[in-house]
Amino acid sequence: MIRPLIRLLRPSQWLKNVFVFMPLFFDRHAADWHYVWPCLLATLAFCLAASGVYCFNDIHDAEADRRHPQKRLRPVASGAVSRRTAYAVTGVAWMLALALAVLGGYAMPGALAATLLGYILMNVAYCVWLKHMAIVDVFVIAMGFVLRIVVGAQSTGVILSHWMVLTTFLLALFLALAKRRDDVVIYATSGQKTRQDVDRYGIDFLTSAISILGAITIMCYILYTVSAEVVGRVGSPYLYTTSVFVLAGILRYLQLTLVYQRSGSPTQVLLHDRFIQLCTAGWLTAFTIILYV
Repeated sequence: MIRPLIRLLRPSQWLKNVFVFMPLFFDRHAADWHYVWPCLLATLAFCLAASGVYCFNDIHDAEADRRHPQKRLRPVASGAVSRRTAYAVTGVAWMLALALAVLGGYAMPGALAATLLGYILMNVAYCVWLKHMAIVDVFVIAMGFVLRIVVGAQSTGVILSHWMVLTTFLLALFLALAKRRDDVVIYATSGQKTRQDVDRYGIDFLTSAISILGAITIMCYILYTVSAEVVGRVGSPYLYTTSVFVLAGILRYLQLTLVYQRSGSPTQVLLHDRFIQLCTAGWLTAFTIILYV
């Protein structure tokens, strides 16, 4: 029973919550325990909130998941975990997340708890209603990543840059559209309608949208690296050199999406694609040297 419950919580998806640390990293406080500790607690709270959302989603989508070639193996859809147990796990995860948000001793505890509650309510609305509205669904997913960096800023008191908000939103929207394309490919090749709104998208539309979003994301990031405000705050004119890793990473993701049809899960791509991992490691190393060395 333990293994299905762990799968129900989807700990592999917690990798997305590294975005909570972004404000801390870019504000040069990644080595300051006074900032790191509340950020760790906020990340744990967000992991619990997100796991509750995954549980609720699995309960609500159990019937549809049984028609999906991969999702049919999820604990609720496969029958490994009962709906009653899944509801209990959902409630416990959300209560622990909100309790940790209130009691964690953050710089802005009230605002953080409100943001976390807003994330939960937004995703409940997404699971029940918004996920069936094409385009709106991917915007909600992108907003979830923006809320992650907002939580990171609220937990430490770090001022959030508008460049960080824009780049995070655009990148998340790019990845969400790539994932939708995978659903459309499955529908076109097998006739399996894994999402109710899958026929409201199309291969040509998504290919164009992904290409546009990839270009805009790269441009936004480059503008960030050459911004006089950012260069002055960082104290280095060499931020633009990190753009090569962003460009290579997005082009690789486009290749995986458009050529190899492997965009079903961004988390799995990051965990298994060596090229994406090298781009991420290179970007992180370059930025660490510029900011901290």
